[in-house]
Amino acid sequence: MLQLEDLKARTANLANDFLELEKIVGYNNLKKDLQAAEAKTGDPCFWDDKLKSQQVLCNIKTLKYKITCFETLKEKQEELEVLLEVVEESKTESNLLELLQYIKAQEKILNKFKLEMLFVGEYDQNNAILTFHAGAGGTEAEDWVEMLYRMYSMWCADHEFKIKVLNYLPGDECGTKSASILVQGLNAYGFLKSEMGVHRLVRISPFDASGRRHTSFASLEVIPELEESSEVQILDSDLKIDTFRASGAGGQHVNKTESAVRITHIKTGIVVACQNERSQHQNKEMAMRMLISKLIKIKEKEHLEHIEDIKGSQAEIAWGSQIRSYVFMPYTLVKDHRTGYETGNISAVMNGDLDDFIMAYLKQNIAN
Repeated sequence: MLQLEDLKARTANLANDFLELEKIVGYNNLKKDLQAAEAKTGDPCFWDDKLKSQQVLCNIKTLKYKITCFETLKEKQEELEVLLEVVEESKTESNLLELLQYIKAQEKILNKFKLEMLFVGEYDQNNAILTFHAGAGGTEAEDWVEMLYRMYSMWCADHEFKIKVLNYLPGDECGTKSASILVQGLNAYGFLKSEMGVHRLVRISPFDASGRRHTSFASLEVIPELEESSEVQILDSDLKIDTFRASGAGGQHVNKTESAVRITHIKTGIVVACQNERSQHQNKEMAMRMLISKLIKIKEKEHLEHIEDIKGSQAEIAWGSQIRSYVFMPYTLVKDHRTGYETGNISAVMNGDLDDFIMAYLKQNIAN
């Protein structure tokens, strides 16, 4: 039986959260910033610098999105308060249920917007490129990559982000050795950058006839999609480009022609590949975007002045380097080792319920 007092308390909490968010957002400042950004587009020289003009347009898009989100939240909050008044008068079960559904929807929208207010990085609004790699654990690790791939796919679907497969290498027996996907949508990188690192799995292996407990590892690399940048200069002589037939899913076309492209950046040893576009030219273009993004992110991380100083090595995908552990047996637990946030509801997490982990990471980053 739904209790009106409980629903009133949740509605009051939403009202307080909205007022707190209103202070953080600075709605009037957002509108002023939008007017200033839109005024720049009227300058006759606006398009002379393509990169700067694109940055301004991206900023306008982000500001409009935040303003629209805030106005929608305010409208929904007002509707919720009116609905609460109606329910207080009638108190029928159907009206209580309607109020509960409205509260749940408002809570979901508010929590998503709260997350987005924590995005302060230069590339947070960009699409994200996710690359999965199996680590220590053999077949078990390849199965773990497949599980992570499913988990993030479900998270993307829940947040209405589109997924495009770029590269896929199936496991020898089952699962996936490696895969790259493009996650498309506003703030995709802002959400998913917190997921970069090694993920550790502990469970009774379905591939072990003795029913022993196994530990396996998989890494997830997350970079923003960048089309162009003045920060890196890549010479043709620095690249080794190979073409090959695509493997795995992708239809007849990708398996009949050598349209897949692998690019090696000779100076750093960084390797990128794309196979699921329809033409070799498209695969090469996408692979170059991936390479540029990787070079920029490594350069920023290491605070390097010259691209020549970048090294393409990465940490071992094994014990001691994990950011998060997923324990299925002898108890259920998912724990993030960076923030300390944990939950025992591993089923929900594996079905894409990652927002609390993402929120904890973003809050910690802001605090630091």
